[in-house]
Parts: sequence; C-alpha cells; structure tokens
Amino acid sequence: MKTTGRVSGIVSNLVVVKADGPVSQNEICHVDLGDVKLMAEVIKVIGDAAYVQVFDSTRGLKIGDPVEFEGHMLEATLAPGILSRSYDGLQNDLEKMNGLFIERGTTTDPIDYEKLWEFKPLASAGDEVSAGAWLGEVQEMWVAHKIMVPFTMTAKYTVKSVAEAGEYKVTDTVAVVTDAEGNDHNITMVQKWPVKQAIKAYTSKPRPSRVMETGVRAIDTFNPIADGGTGFIPGPFGAGKTVLQHAISKQAEADVIIMVACGERANEVVEIFAEFPHLDDPHTGHKLMERTTIICNTSNMPVAAREASVYTGMTIGEYYRAMGLKVLILADSTSRWAQALREMSNRLEELPGQDAFPMDLSAIISNFYSRAGLVYLPNGKSGSVTFLGTVSPAGGNLKEPVTESTKKAARCFYALSQGRADSKRYPAIDPIDSYSKYLEYPEVVEYLDERVEKGWVEKVYKGKTLVQRGKEASEQINILGDDGVPVEYHERYYKSELLDFVILQQDAFDEIDANCPLERQKYVYNMVLDVCDKSFNFVDFEECATFFKGLINLFRQMNYTEWQSEKFHDYEKQIHEYVATKVKEN
Repeated sequence: MKTTGRVSGIVSNLVVVKADGPVSQNEICHVDLGDVKLMAEVIKVIGDAAYVQVFDSTRGLKIGDPVEFEGHMLEATLAPGILSRSYDGLQNDLEKMNGLFIERGTTTDPIDYEKLWEFKPLASAGDEVSAGAWLGEVQEMWVAHKIMVPFTMTAKYTVKSVAEAGEYKVTDTVAVVTDAEGNDHNITMVQKWPVKQAIKAYTSKPRPSRVMETGVRAIDTFNPIADGGTGFIPGPFGAGKTVLQHAISKQAEADVIIMVACGERANEVVEIFAEFPHLDDPHTGHKLMERTTIICNTSNMPVAAREASVYTGMTIGEYYRAMGLKVLILADSTSRWAQALREMSNRLEELPGQDAFPMDLSAIISNFYSRAGLVYLPNGKSGSVTFLGTVSPAGGNLKEPVTESTKKAARCFYALSQGRADSKRYPAIDPIDSYSKYLEYPEVVEYLDERVEKGWVEKVYKGKTLVQRGKEASEQINILGDDGVPVEYHERYYKSELLDFVILQQDAFDEIDANCPLERQKYVYNMVLDVCDKSFNFVDFEECATFFKGLINLFRQMNYTEWQSEKFHDYEKQIHEYVATKVKEN
C-alpha cells in the first residue's frame, strides 16, 4: 500500500507534504496537479512533514493537492539501448519529446521496449553467480553489452537455465537463477538501480596504476590523468572548458563516453547535439555518437533536475564499468550542480557555509568523485570509470568554494587561465597552477617508465621547472625592460616559450596536431629538452628573440606534419642544423 499525503506548504520548487504514513529519505513521489503528475524527491523528513524537491515548475500548485509516494528512490533504467541516446536528468529520452520545450509532467521511456536484441548466452546451468555476474551478451552498436545478474540481488545464486541464442525483447526472461532457499528468480535484460547509491558489484578497487591517453600534450605529457582517475577543469567563461572536454571525448582511449551537460547554457548543449552525430570516432572508424550517451539539463530547465543528472550519468557509467569496459564521464559544469544544492539548502533554511553553499559541500562532492575508479570484477576482468568535471567559478576566481572543495576530491587539476585564453593559447591550461597527483603514485611512475621511457617523470618535472624559471625571467624583463637584464634572462624566457608553443599548445583545427599520440609526444618533448639543455652565443636580446622565434616556427611546422614522414624528418634535420649555428662550444 503506497503512502499518500497532501501539500501543506510551497516555497518555489520546495514543497512541504503532510504524509499519512511512513516516508523514507530520497524517496520519489508524484504531486497530482490535475492533468499532470509532477515528480519530486524527498530531501528532508521531520515528523509527518516530508520536504520534497519538485523536478519541475510548481506553477499552479495549491495547498491540499494530493501526493503519492512511490516507495523507491530515484532510479536509472539500465538495459541495452542506452548508448547513442540523449536524456534529461531523469532519464527521459529527449528525442521522443514533443515540441521545442519539454512539457511539464511529461515522461518518456528511456529505452525501446519493443526492439529485438540478438542474445548470446555466456553462463550455463549449474554456475554459481552473484550480483553483476555475466549471464549473456548482446551487441549494442559495437559494444558487447553484458546481461548481468541485477545489482539488487545481493545473495549467492545458482543458474537454473539460460535462454538459447536468439532474438529477445529487453523484458523477456533470458535466465532463471535459484537462491539458497530454492526460490526461482526470472532475470530479464533490464534492471533498475537508485542513482544516489554506488554500484558495488566488484571484488576490489585498487589505486589507478595506468595512464589514460587523451591526445592532448598539456595533459598527457605534463599532467597525465589515470585510467579510473578523477580530474577537473576550472576556468572563467570563454577559456575553453567545453572545447577541451569535446577534444578529450573524441580522442581519449575509452570504450564508452558519457557527457553530462549539467545546467550549461542551452546554446552550448545544442552544439553537442549538432556536432556529435557527425563526428567520426578515430578509434573505431564509426560515428562517435555510437558509443556516447548525452545527459543534459540546460540552464533553463528546472534547477532540481541538475542534481539528478550528474548522479544518473555516474550510475550509467558504473553499469558499463561492471561489463569490464573503460568509461569516461565528462560533466559540464559541476558549478551549476553545486548551485542547485545551494538553492535547496537555502530554501530549507539550513545554516549556510561559504558563499551560501551548503556546509557539507566538500563531503557531497568527495562522495560523488569517489564513485569513479578502477575496479576488478568477480570474473577477474577490470573496468574503470574516469571522471572529468568542469567548474565555472564566477570571474575566474579559483579560490571560491566549489573549486576548493573539488580540489580536495579530484587528483588532477587543469586550471584554465584567462590570460592564456586571451592570447589564443589552446588549450589554455596554466602549466604552473595545474598539477596531477598521479605523478606521485609509484605504480604510475613505474607504468610510465615502461610505457614511455625510463626516468620519464623526472623529465616532466624538469619541463615544469623550465616553465617556472621562464615565468620568473619574464617578470624581471617586464619590470626592468629588455636592456635592463642580462641576455641569459632572455634566453631562459625564450626556452620556456619554446616549450610552451611546441608542447603545451595544440591546433584543434589541424587534423594531425589536434590528436598527438604518446610516442610522438615523447619524441618531440625530448627534442625540446635537448635544445633547452644547450647554451647559446647571443650578442644581444634581439638576436636571441629572432633565433628562438625561428626555432619555434620550425617546431610548429613539424607538429603539423605526418608522424615519421619524410617531411617530418626534413624539419627535424632543419632544426638540428639551425640550433648548431648558435650553440656555444665548450
């Protein structure tokens, strides 16, 4: 018997309901508004008063309107057919919606319940299974989508029967398992899971130990992100957060991409919808959209649904991770999610923290980020969720609460600077402020020693020192003038500029330079370090500037050429000859 109640107070989308039975925290309920039912989530319970956040406009809601509680939390539907779809935060399929705007109270099925899937059994009768065990698979686009024992079934089971290979709907029974008491349980291809709970169908969750290649030199070379790691990109408006995320989604070595556009401006989200279906996937040769799911809540959609969208995205990511896949989740922007939390906290009249954000903001963000990671499944396979969020601090202030709280949770910090963006340096990742804590992990150092070359991390730190010294020299030149400092200062400054222009910057519009493999990054980086190690003979600062500008141009032309092509080696030869003209003889 479902608990019912009546509306007893309304503050915008925070509604107080007088319940006539038991109500649990985070339970879903529907507020009856005559012709439509508004979905809401319980966020606080005091006595018989349930405070619920409505995921829609509460216009026209009256005191006394009936409310029905569903007895379960906000759930995501997990089944074949999630990839290449576009959802809102509550997993309504946006393509099935009518009109330009989502009408209030409308819901659509997240998957196609009529479609037939080619099922192939993986388990056989008599197998011991538990939650997350693979029973069979279907081909979803080019991803082998595993059909698993539902995550809610926590005990040990014995497989009684598995359906033969053939075509089935997602609602058809594809396996029967028996529990210890001898009760049979029918298993279909579809299951539900509460979005605010982490899926823990794995045996262990070690520290990430390998690097995820993104094709972006400023990340892969200088501040690598681990496979199953966490990172975030803060930066002011127009610094290129969304552009960088798009580049990573296209190039990163992941099996499944989940884009969560959370509270982003509508025109930016439209860009995703317009571009993604046409983008070619460099890894598979198919369309990128085939292995992508988009979850979007634009800034003109109800605020409360933003909170749901990040959790829905993470739950879908964990679902694909349980299949032994590498999943990359990109959330843009977690600041808007934090604003939704702030709004509800203020309406509940809770004690505000810094900038009126909830007091427990750090804990909420850390809890969420901790759901990412590399896991080992019961069958010995591994899967990972790598999470990369963006933060939009007002005025580019990196000291505001959301950035500071995220810093505590994420391991990689890619600070975008307004100055670099204004001077057209893409990506605008500040090489001094940014960091990757994965460079401190012994297992990651070991991996890079094997994958790239011995002592690679020392070389990375060497490059960072060069950039730092270059910045100090630049400040001295700015204060004292070109003539007021020795030529060595100019040399030091231009060496850091060489590293900046050749390694830290890329051309997103050039097919070759946009995506740079790790092998190529190593080769060119070693070349740049080799130049920076040399001492030069310069008469004055003008000669120094002219020499390095010519050298930067040669290196950049080399970046535009095909890897290991004749042209590439031709530029390499020109660089060696050009450098030799000015090198100081010992």
